[in-house]
Amino acid sequence: MKKAALILCTLLGFSLMAQAQIGGQRGFLFLELPNSAKLAALGGVNITAGAQDVSMVSANPALLSEEMDRQLSLSYVGYLADIKQSNLAYAFKSEKYGRWAASINYLNYGDFVQRDPTGMELGTFNVNDYTLALSHAREAEAFTIGATAKVAVSSIAGNKAVGILADAGAVFKHPEKDFTVGLAFKNVGYQVKTYDGGERQQMPWDAQLGLSYKPEHMPVRLSLTAHRLYQFDIVYLDPNAPGKLDENGNEVKEEKTLGDKIARHFVVGTEFVFSKNFQLRAGYNHLRRKELRLDTKAGGVGFSVGAMLRVRSFELNYGSAFFHPSGATHYVTIGTNTSTFLKKKRSS
Repeated sequence: MKKAALILCTLLGFSLMAQAQIGGQRGFLFLELPNSAKLAALGGVNITAGAQDVSMVSANPALLSEEMDRQLSLSYVGYLADIKQSNLAYAFKSEKYGRWAASINYLNYGDFVQRDPTGMELGTFNVNDYTLALSHAREAEAFTIGATAKVAVSSIAGNKAVGILADAGAVFKHPEKDFTVGLAFKNVGYQVKTYDGGERQQMPWDAQLGLSYKPEHMPVRLSLTAHRLYQFDIVYLDPNAPGKLDENGNEVKEEKTLGDKIARHFVVGTEFVFSKNFQLRAGYNHLRRKELRLDTKAGGVGFSVGAMLRVRSFELNYGSAFFHPSGATHYVTIGTNTSTFLKKKRSS
């Protein structure tokens, strides 16, 4: 217990000392997209709500647990135009080497028309990103420590950039209450191959701290997750954006506030647990709302909703997240325990 607590405190200290910058200076940003319905419904950032959903291991490798053994999940989401994302994840346990999970995440941007300098069509080309990941976790009493090794590839018309990355995380689960605290370091790594003629880019690393709690006599589980802990001020104000007019007709530019600086670091998630077979979910991501809203309209940007329905050995998860005032992006994840099918096959 003391050893696991020491590891957790060490990771937290590292996150507070780390320095980095954001704002279009890093590559492989597709790694920050939620890749499953549950994660999307809870606001896109959550490192403590695992349960039986093996796709949540991508959020925090320390969420890999006994409940996920032999769980298989398949996720799909269609973004704007022809942009589509899919994710496949599977968890298994080895008697000798412990508990593991493997996943493949694929993002396809569709076909583009290729032209020469005069504008003449030369055909089409494809753009896609994908990740191969392998996770491992070990338990120490109430603590779980996990890590993920992954290879990320971005390809534009066959010209590829490759990165080697790792995630590390720790989770504390209260032995009696439904209370979980988690810490995760995401996408720490190095770009081993750049695009031809391109410069080497930083990885989109992040440090996250979160908790989930369900009161004993309430069917609600609340989650609060802090992200981008490496930098306090992540507010960007466009210097060219028009300001508001005061009572004298003078233009007043928007200024940063302490409350906004703090709020952009937090994502709120809620699970309404009606039974083991049915849940409703909702989330709010303040950073997403502030950065993706239009000047004249915000709509539902930053908000997300979802649901889970379990029928026999299948679990269907749905998530809907608003990235733009024009509408929501829809996620679907189907999960099942493969041991059920193995037992049927053996009995037959």
